[in-house]
Amino acid sequence: MKINIWVLLLAAVSFMLMPSCDTSKAVKGGAIGAAVGGAAGAAIGSGSGDTAVGAILGAAIGGTAGAIIGEIMDNQAEEIEDDLENAEVRRVGEGILINFDSGLLFDFDSYALRGETMDNLDEFAETIQKYEDTKILIEGHTDAKGPEEYNEELSMERAESVADFLKSQGVSKKRLIIKGYGENQPVATNETPEGRQQNRRVEIAIYADEEMREAAKEGRLQASDYTSR
Repeated sequence: MKINIWVLLLAAVSFMLMPSCDTSKAVKGGAIGAAVGGAAGAAIGSGSGDTAVGAILGAAIGGTAGAIIGEIMDNQAEEIEDDLENAEVRRVGEGILINFDSGLLFDFDSYALRGETMDNLDEFAETIQKYEDTKILIEGHTDAKGPEEYNEELSMERAESVADFLKSQGVSKKRLIIKGYGENQPVATNETPEGRQQNRRVEIAIYADEEMREAAKEGRLQASDYTSR
């Protein structure tokens, strides 16, 4: 199943790169959702493990409804990029993936947010409150140095620190999902300092909640609904 999901993702990326003057980001987002959403959700549910990307793709609905959600996510991603100077913001399917280097959020072996980080997250919280019909998955990850149990606990505490700060700024607790994976989901080798740095991260996935998906399917949702907020 892992091979299948990456094949689908490759196909989606190929679609995004195809030249077309008339194809908007929103339409591309909808097509990607249609192509990989159901298959990705099935793969994740079959034991490949929960991931931030998997949560986004698993919530995709595709088609015209997915394209509308994609357009809303385009607008939100642009605002978030302006808010967050210390994070990588990417549009994935019908959602948004944000990757923070843990070293920019926390001091070594700590889960207390740095002061400068709070300034960025304060603006981030203000933006995501405009898009209240979304879920926000916050994942903590570490490298493989140290005991596995300790790393898992630290990753969870770091994810909770980010969530607690967002809640303190008015983000609804019901929207937040918090997970700590420790060293179990590396994105790079743990054999080099550079690889370990990439593995020490906090990822945030933003995707449509059930209410937004239903509104899109029923034709009750328009991207313009959010532009004036």
